[in-house]
Amino acid sequence: MADKSFLAWPFFDDRHRDHAAKLQAWVQDASLPHSGDVDGDCAKILKSLAAAGWTRACVPAAYGGSSDALDVRTLCLTRETLSYRSGLADFVFAMQGLGSGPITIAGSAALKERYLPAVARGEKVAAFALSEPVAGSDVAAMTASAEDMGDHYLINGEKTWISNGGIADFYTLFVRTGEAPGAKGLSAFVVDADMPGLEIAERINVIAPHPLARLKFTNCRIPKENLLGKPGDGFKIAMATLDIFRSTVGAAALGFARRALDEAARRATTRELFGAPMAELQLVQAKIADMAVDVDASALLIYRAAWVKDTLGARVTREAAMAKLYATEAAQRVIDQAVQLWGGLGVVSGSAVETLYREIRALRIYEGASEVQQLVIARQTLGGYVT
Repeated sequence: MADKSFLAWPFFDDRHRDHAAKLQAWVQDASLPHSGDVDGDCAKILKSLAAAGWTRACVPAAYGGSSDALDVRTLCLTRETLSYRSGLADFVFAMQGLGSGPITIAGSAALKERYLPAVARGEKVAAFALSEPVAGSDVAAMTASAEDMGDHYLINGEKTWISNGGIADFYTLFVRTGEAPGAKGLSAFVVDADMPGLEIAERINVIAPHPLARLKFTNCRIPKENLLGKPGDGFKIAMATLDIFRSTVGAAALGFARRALDEAARRATTRELFGAPMAELQLVQAKIADMAVDVDASALLIYRAAWVKDTLGARVTREAAMAKLYATEAAQRVIDQAVQLWGGLGVVSGSAVETLYREIRALRIYEGASEVQQLVIARQTLGGYVT
């Protein structure tokens, strides 16, 4: 059982503790399939999450959500708890929030009413379409474009590594509209999956199966009312969305790390080596200690960032970058040590620690690779010394 003593920290209110306890009780008995049919499994998991009301955390209360505004601590607690049990369940929940987040932040009242209640009920599958074949970490380098045609926009170009690509009902799409060079010339739109001119060019298989795709837009006609915010607001909307959800990536990594620590401790206390339990070996104790420190340090950074965002309402670019960087890198270390302690069984396909080993790797890349987080943190830190 994962340690829950951190819930006593002052970052949380009683409603967060109640949410965590109820979700923990639910997830222990929930049906979260991993049959190999990724699309089908995602649909079943979303139905279960929605029926239990957990997807309500992805939208504001005015549109069927569980909090007046997106509550980052609730999002983080949910992702941590789900990822401990199922990486795919965490993915399904996370994408409902990330995919609809730009609508919450910058959508018109009509767009919010059209999409957000359906997201909360699990009736619409959301996706976030930012990356391109030549523009991932460098968002300003994107080339997919939307041309203003008077009463509509015409979209051309490609997006890739799009989570929920191929199963989403709508995509929040970021493209170049050209109001200014670089990042200031991007805009954001909501694009329904069945719009003519949008095709799934390729489904992408990765080491921890999740629905991913490359999208192709060919003269895809988008109504002007599907624009989020104003023309040229796209980069600002994308960064504001990541400001909320980047900490939750760290929370997912934390759930993986807690599971790995539990699996390692169980192995160390139940297997004998050289005539005594593994846990009595000082080398094993040192590994367990390092793993425990990484887990607690990650939690402190994650829930600090979430608390600052929820209570102060300010940008948390630096705090969220620190949380994601440290938690994802630390989880990789913790899981690697768990595999080591499990020995040969640790690399058997389908074992708990082998599954975690595959699940964690992508988290160090998506929503800003670790190297990008280092740049963000450095720039935020050095900015305070510029005169």
